[in-house]
Amino acid sequence: MAPMDEHPLRYQLVNELHARPSPLLSAPCTVVYVAFKEPKDAANRDLSADVDHLAELARRHGAPAPDPQSSHYAARAGRYDLRWEQHTEFVTYAGFFPGLPATPFDPATGAIFPEEWQARAPGLRVASVMVQVALLPENAAEIQPLLDEWFVGDSLAAFWVLDESAVVAGDFRIDPAGWMRFAVFVRPGVGDGRIGRIVQRLLEIETYRAMSMLGLEQARGLNAQMNALEPQLSGLVADMSGAAENGNPERTAEQTLNDLLTVSSALERLAMRSTFRLGATAAYEAIVTDRINVLRETRFTGRQTLTEFMMRRYDPAMRTVKSAKERLRSMIERAARAGELLRTRVDVYRSAQNQQIMTRMDRRADLQLRLQHTVEGLSVVAISYYAVGLLGYMLGPPAEAIGIEKAVLTALLVPVVVLCVWLGMRRIRRRLHDHDQE
Repeated sequence: MAPMDEHPLRYQLVNELHARPSPLLSAPCTVVYVAFKEPKDAANRDLSADVDHLAELARRHGAPAPDPQSSHYAARAGRYDLRWEQHTEFVTYAGFFPGLPATPFDPATGAIFPEEWQARAPGLRVASVMVQVALLPENAAEIQPLLDEWFVGDSLAAFWVLDESAVVAGDFRIDPAGWMRFAVFVRPGVGDGRIGRIVQRLLEIETYRAMSMLGLEQARGLNAQMNALEPQLSGLVADMSGAAENGNPERTAEQTLNDLLTVSSALERLAMRSTFRLGATAAYEAIVTDRINVLRETRFTGRQTLTEFMMRRYDPAMRTVKSAKERLRSMIERAARAGELLRTRVDVYRSAQNQQIMTRMDRRADLQLRLQHTVEGLSVVAISYYAVGLLGYMLGPPAEAIGIEKAVLTALLVPVVVLCVWLGMRRIRRRLHDHDQE
């Protein structure tokens, strides 16, 4: 094939599809898993600190050092197969080893993640899961006593997955040692890849469930702050309406504009602080739902399914988050509409004021025009008077020489001079008018 120009990210993006394959697990086996997240601004954390923490764990168990630029890691660490993954907000560690502990869900199984090492993690632990994978007896009902012994009955979910190839059970409670327990019973002959995918889905469901539930506390705090702001916003709108009915919207603007800006600013701050978490919660919830659907669960001996458990315990929390997000959006829109209404009413009031000002200006201009005409008339008389006097002095001697008396000369000059002055004033006014129009 002829060489072609490749996009610089083509191979990197394709390799990303295969960067985190599900583990290959054989029954019986045990899985321990922890996830850490920095409490604030985790998306912008120092990623090198995560790698350094992983490197410390690898040195403890004599495993190879991780690549500082990598976002995933897999190696043999003592008797465990260790896997590490770096995500947008959190990092996960998983340890797999064959066999089951002598005591079911023995906390000592998690020794690969020492307590003092976890205490030095860059973030805080948000998930800690232990999964035991065992072979399913020929009579599946024989595991019922074990489920009753290991889990709390009122929250236990037990269900078939992947066309009844395995039974998964868990109560989503944290035991005294800090672990959340899941039991997986697989039919003999189920492949290692399928077992690994079942376990991987369980770990993802718990991790993303925990991450999505972080939005619940923020939603509760958000609702409390909106409860304080909503009466203020409603009161401002009511005050605007009352003042408008009283015919004084300008007074409304003066009294409510600052308050409305304060409420709007507070709402925008809430939106800025909560947008990322509420959006992440929606994304994590979608992943949880997707992972549950992929398991293709069916009912096991009358026990509640994972979907039923989530519907009763998890979905209400997610609806609370969605409700808070929608309520915040609605309040921001209401504040914006109130601002538009305020601006519209003030603009209308100011337009009316401007119209009154223009009317008064027109009246004043008319008065000024009349006064100007009066002044012009007086000016014609005054100029004519002085012009007639000057012409009388200038033409008096010649007129007397030809027998015309001064009074007769003055009488003859008056209409001529007045007419000439008036025409001159009119011509000057016309030129000034034409000049203004240019």
